Amino acid sequence: MDISAFISAFGGTAWTIFFFVVALSVIVAIHEYGHYIVGRWSGIQADVFSIGFGPVLWSRMDKRGTRWQIAALPFGGYVKFAGDANAASGKDEAAMEQAADDPAALRRTMHGAPLWARAATVAAGPVFNFALSIMVFALVGYSNGVIRDPLTVGELRPLPAEVQELQSGDVVLAIEGAEVPSINDVAYGEFMNALPQKPLLEYTVERDGAQRVVVGPYLRPPLVSGVSPQSAAVAADLERGDVITAVDGNPIFAFGQIKEAVEGSDGRNLDLTVWRDGALSQKVLTPKRVDEPQPEGGFATQWRIGIASGNAFEPATEAPGIGEAITAGVAQTWRIISGSISGLGYMITGSISTCNLSGPIGIAQVSGTMASQGLESFIWFIAVLSTAVGLLNLFPIPALDGGHLVFYAYEAVTGKPPSDGALRILMAVGLALVLSLMVFALGNDIFCP
Repeated sequence: MDISAFISAFGGTAWTIFFFVVALSVIVAIHEYGHYIVGRWSGIQADVFSIGFGPVLWSRMDKRGTRWQIAALPFGGYVKFAGDANAASGKDEAAMEQAADDPAALRRTMHGAPLWARAATVAAGPVFNFALSIMVFALVGYSNGVIRDPLTVGELRPLPAEVQELQSGDVVLAIEGAEVPSINDVAYGEFMNALPQKPLLEYTVERDGAQRVVVGPYLRPPLVSGVSPQSAAVAADLERGDVITAVDGNPIFAFGQIKEAVEGSDGRNLDLTVWRDGALSQKVLTPKRVDEPQPEGGFATQWRIGIASGNAFEPATEAPGIGEAITAGVAQTWRIISGSISGLGYMITGSISTCNLSGPIGIAQVSGTMASQGLESFIWFIAVLSTAVGLLNLFPIPALDGGHLVFYAYEAVTGKPPSDGALRILMAVGLALVLSLMVFALGNDIFCP
């Protein structure tokens, strides 16, 4: 499906809002369904399952007595269980008093159910968000496959190269006389980084059962294989598949040369010559200061333009095992969680800019950008955002799922829940904190560069 063509026809702001609503609605539906289904399994009656707030546009009552509805404001959702006064699961005193004389009816309410049932129901929302992320990452990884070992030429990329003698199916044995390590070897990355800086390289390949030496472009050309949302590359209208042939009039042939020019720019404008579909054009690009997580922990501030590199050819792939794909999905989800927690800590201590926190406008812009890069990119973004939503809801703030779990932990230790008066005060404080965070993030969207 070519989403980018649809986006062009649909219009700029409109499609940004549209894809933001689609992404958020999917994530909210999964989150709330987690609450609903685990609550149902736990014996708690759900009165309302709503996607959105405000006036109801559509609804139906199922045989279990749950009203399923879509409301006019599609920026969230909720499940209202029996005994709840509102979407935030505040206690409906009148309903609870009415159910008090009927043990079976009391058991079906959120506030009369056993502690384990309430805790499981509340925790299920974030857990389902994480499960969605793991599933998407695993399926994308499985469909894309893993790079075949030894390195094999898959699809050749369009490049403005004068010589291209590589062919699809070639097994790359050596480059410039140096044997290519296994892609699973730690030396593989070092080998790629140590390639001679030459526009053309000699490749020793196995083709049709025989070895031969052919000439091809530098393995990591200045090719744009991906564009990050809200980056300098997006502002300069760079697209996946573009090849940058010159920076400030100086011809380049390696991606590393772009990196050197950007990091040495100190943020000044760069004049790029870009090859796209056989034609050259000029673009002006302004690098952005970015806080990047480091492998050893922490963050480092660099000048970046937001593009990813790629090989002169698409490596051939093979399908991974189901277990391998799921493990990779879990690992990717955990990287997002740990990176988010680390980044938040560094923002709180002032080590990195609070502009790294995006609000609804920023998230909507990212939604549109990822959709414009294709269906797979958009689905991947939904998985990333689902992880973020699951993590945010686990924060120990009253009014969020994490706050309710803290109340349940208090009840488990003391043998009784916090008083209704204390809960009302804490919920009001929690709601104020959440709204303050939203306003702060919205301010970042408006005022941060």
